[in-house]
Amino acid sequence: MINKKSNTARLSIISNTCLIIMKIIVGIFSGSVSIVSEAIHSTIDLLASVIAFFSVKISDRIPDDEHPYGHGKFENVSGVIEGLLIFVAAIWIFYEAVNKIIFQQQIENIGWGVIVMSVSALINYFISRRLYKVAKETDSIALEADALHLKVDVYTSFGVASGLSLIWVTGFLFPKPVYILDPIIAMIVAVFISREAFILLNNALSPLLDSRLPNEEIEIIRQVIEGQKIKDISFHQLRTRKAGSKKYVDMHLEMPQDFSVKESHTICDAIEKEIETKIKNIEVHIHVEPLP
Repeated sequence: MINKKSNTARLSIISNTCLIIMKIIVGIFSGSVSIVSEAIHSTIDLLASVIAFFSVKISDRIPDDEHPYGHGKFENVSGVIEGLLIFVAAIWIFYEAVNKIIFQQQIENIGWGVIVMSVSALINYFISRRLYKVAKETDSIALEADALHLKVDVYTSFGVASGLSLIWVTGFLFPKPVYILDPIIAMIVAVFISREAFILLNNALSPLLDSRLPNEEIEIIRQVIEGQKIKDISFHQLRTRKAGSKKYVDMHLEMPQDFSVKESHTICDAIEKEIETKIKNIEVHIHVEPLP
């Protein structure tokens, strides 16, 4: 499972590196700020992929003396870093777009720009699908964040390709192409990826603040306990949290006073095993108390 996560993150690094090279060359060659903005965005995607690669390797390390609860939250820290980097990229793209409007630089070789952006959208579509698939299988916030980067890149690359196509078309309909479409599209890209950063930061910060698990999973835990069909058994102080892909739950379980230690232990084992069967990658801790 660890190798699967690492290999998927490595695939994202390779694809982003290739796309950055293509976008920078064509962006400089054509003078298109929207293509350059996409190159900047892909550079952030590459950095995110590198962070994701190392974070999944570190987060899957076994607990040690310094980190008895494991290293799962490292994925969440990396997600926060990625979100902040996206905000920086959005500000830079917006700044470059404003300069483009002021100086009104023309665009050359629009056809190459359309081709590169279309290829970029197609490649990132398949890579992001792969990342989402593995992220879902492994419950990895780092891979999910990387997939989100690439998913947005699909839309923005397609938007840039469409904008450049419109500029090319206006060159036939009007005395000269409407070049202002290029920086306007770049601004739209900046706004779009800012929204991406906000979503990513929210998803990454929640586990760092020890937010509880989703209602559906908490309901599963309740059903498992109530399904034991043991008279007078009850529970309280049910607490849940998540660190990376690892989930934790602890509770106080009240049992009849005449139950032996062995009987109580058997019931706790049954509850723990059933919860672990229905919710993957979860660790359950139960504190037994006598009924009043």
